[in-house]
Amino acid sequence: MALSPRLRALPAPVRWLAPPAALLGVGMLLVGNLGSGEIAPPVPQGAAAGYCAALDRALPASVLGRARHDPSPASPYTAAWGGSARTVLRCGIARPDYLDADPLASAPEVNGVQWGMSQDGAGGYRFVTTLRKAYVEVSVPKGAYPNYADPLPTLSDVIRATVPAGL
Repeated sequence: MALSPRLRALPAPVRWLAPPAALLGVGMLLVGNLGSGEIAPPVPQGAAAGYCAALDRALPASVLGRARHDPSPASPYTAAWGGSARTVLRCGIARPDYLDADPLASAPEVNGVQWGMSQDGAGGYRFVTTLRKAYVEVSVPKGAYPNYADPLPTLSDVIRATVPAGL
């Protein structure tokens, strides 16, 4: 393969490192876009779908100073706040298995809403409402807030007002 005169004029290390640097840049661009990519919305059934749609309409435009930027695809069953470390709410999810272990071992009550919680494996936490007509999951990634449970009071108030208690 013959090099053009412009390429030959470049120092050898630059010629050797240019292709790997370009690949690294493309890879970083792709990985960076994964964080803002798609989140699979749940598909609630029956009355839960109505409760979740009502919750979506009542959710705040910001949580603790982080603006709402809903994930794609757009759905009345998902919402998100923040930038790269965004908090994601999904309404109408299936009941998570970890609630079967010891539901009261890690079940804080916040503003009248009981939450089950588990670690997400990346330093953050997942919270799921219990004893409500629809399961609402809130994923709080590591570093999104000073305390991982900070968004729960704001979201609990809206959930309590739109998703009735009960099983």
